Amino acid sequence: MNIFKFLEAFANEDVLKASTSRRGAFDQFKKIGADVALAAVPFGLAMAPQRASASTFGTAETPTQALQLALTLEYLENEFYQTGMDTLLLIPIGRDRTVFSKILQHESSHVTFLQNGLGADSIPKPTFDFSAGGLFPDVFSNYQTFLALAQAFEDTGVRAYKGQAGNLLSTPDLLQAALQIHSVEARHASEVRRIRGQKGWIVGADRGGLPAQAQPVYNGEDNTLQAGFNTSTVNGIPSAAGSESFDEPLTGAQATAIASLFIA
Repeated sequence: MNIFKFLEAFANEDVLKASTSRRGAFDQFKKIGADVALAAVPFGLAMAPQRASASTFGTAETPTQALQLALTLEYLENEFYQTGMDTLLLIPIGRDRTVFSKILQHESSHVTFLQNGLGADSIPKPTFDFSAGGLFPDVFSNYQTFLALAQAFEDTGVRAYKGQAGNLLSTPDLLQAALQIHSVEARHASEVRRIRGQKGWIVGADRGGLPAQAQPVYNGEDNTLQAGFNTSTVNGIPSAAGSESFDEPLTGAQATAIASLFIA
């Protein structure tokens, strides 16, 4: 499969130009269906049981708070990739730059979608410090550092969306929309890992070359017990493959703690 065409299918200029009304944004998303088999997303956040403030998004106890957490992570990814694309000579011209250009379009679409869906409950974009207080001082001058953080952000996003599924069970339309974004984030994570020369999935608690401070991103990924079954005892496969076969969720608190490392 041509990865450029595959990623292109999930970017839609109409989404980026969607009106600020919820209905207008969701109508735009309906138009994507013919191209990528994306079901119409006819949801309205009037279904959410309570309003949450920006200061409490990390608790993610309600559908509204779950989407506020998702929006914060999308803000982070969107600004990270935009800064990377705007930094002269950081991302090599060619295939890598084309991939990150498409990923940036996707993240921009996700931000617009969540903002419109949340409406009055939307939260402002935080001020980000992608050096994490000096931990990654060369994030936009060293392509390898940029790639390492891109991998960490994408892996975090995938696990965070998964962790919020339970908070969206009472609103099936919201759950469907979140899962549609989740699967695209998973493809981003796999492609970034490919660019780094790594496996497309998380191997145990391997941090992928990131320092120890990045461990929270991968805590629990070496878990071998799934619904009480020890996956490391499956005959015919290496014991490590058991944990690799299951991707673990992040709670709202865990995802917020990771994102907070990069919020000034």
